[in-house]
Amino acid sequence: MALIVHKYGGTSMGSTERIRNVAKRVAKWARAGHLMVVVPSAMSGETNRLLALAKDLAPSTLTESYGRELDMLAATGEQASSALLAIALQAEGLESVSYAGWQVPIRTDSSYTKARIESIDDARVRGDLQSGKVVIVTGFQGIDDQGNITTLGRGGSDTSAVAVAAAMKADECLIYTDVDGVYTTDPRVVPEARRLQTVSFEEMLEMASMGSKVLQIRSVEFAGKYKVPLRVLSSFTPWDIDIVEEAKSGTLITFEEDENMEQAIVSGIAFNRDEAKVSVLGVPDKPGIAYQILGAVADANIEVDVIIQNLSKDGRTDFSFTVNRNDYAKTFALLNEKVLPALGAQQVVGDTKICKVSIVGIGMRSHVGVASRMFRVLSEEGINIQMISTSEIKTSVVIDEKYMELAVRALHKEFDLDQTPA
Repeated sequence: MALIVHKYGGTSMGSTERIRNVAKRVAKWARAGHLMVVVPSAMSGETNRLLALAKDLAPSTLTESYGRELDMLAATGEQASSALLAIALQAEGLESVSYAGWQVPIRTDSSYTKARIESIDDARVRGDLQSGKVVIVTGFQGIDDQGNITTLGRGGSDTSAVAVAAAMKADECLIYTDVDGVYTTDPRVVPEARRLQTVSFEEMLEMASMGSKVLQIRSVEFAGKYKVPLRVLSSFTPWDIDIVEEAKSGTLITFEEDENMEQAIVSGIAFNRDEAKVSVLGVPDKPGIAYQILGAVADANIEVDVIIQNLSKDGRTDFSFTVNRNDYAKTFALLNEKVLPALGAQQVVGDTKICKVSIVGIGMRSHVGVASRMFRVLSEEGINIQMISTSEIKTSVVIDEKYMELAVRALHKEFDLDQTPA
């Protein structure tokens, strides 16, 4: 008897018919003798609908001013889908119970709309499992020390599922989505993209951080930290598919590099449209400048990605970095109002028409010249590189957004990602 966590995304929960199919699939696993915990997202489009209502009432400074109430509002989407799934399971003849995050409880910090999980008390869930119930836990949410409902940010249901699996030492966590696994890149951009049978945790972490939308990055971080066996697979296969076949489908995120993995120099091409570049021009070139700029940005709970500082000239330099496009206006205002006067810098400029393209692969550790191949391909396509960032197993470039699909297709072809490894 294995303890299995299933997570279902918004499209999988998008209608009562789809919820009924999820219930049938979960029931199949439960009847096979497994202890089942299910973490569903809100029904597709529901979170956007709720937040749009809030924005209609208070269109400006929404997150900053109303974070607590936004979390109260957004959390209802998962609560509804969890209750509906419990009802569907009971209609299938299985005992089931649904819990909101605060009822478990899943404890978080107090960073509204971007909370981080601190602990999970699994006693209540374990008690229900031992009594033969399927337990449904709302994704995306928790409770802080003051008793306030918090949410984990968009895509947080993946994080909830992996965190629950880690806390309960689950045998496996299955992430059901609208795609059937992790691909070498987005098939909508490159039709020849190939589904990966396995991908290492390190590669998945880089691909998630570089823009791959299959898994939320914090869920991958949790999986790696607590060694949670993780599999990505489709919820749109027939619910009555053989359970042994289903358990081997999709893409397995592994934690050990096998001997075959070295053969793939590059495993995937990731990209992210949701980036914006901010540059502080004419910054005095002296110790502490990077901290003064990025410290203020971090204090505003804004995540920074690629960073570059130019060569000093006449005692001044230019400092550039990228942020999520949703944080661009906030970052731009912060720098102009607080950082620019304090530093004595000349100007803040920005660009929201950029994107980031990355090549990822653990084989890059043992092969030289991989980055130069990337740069050559982009040069041949007439694509200018604005910024570069590297790690041991990835190289990322910031380029003009209009060249994104061209760059992805060219790089996918260059590294033979449409070919099945021998």
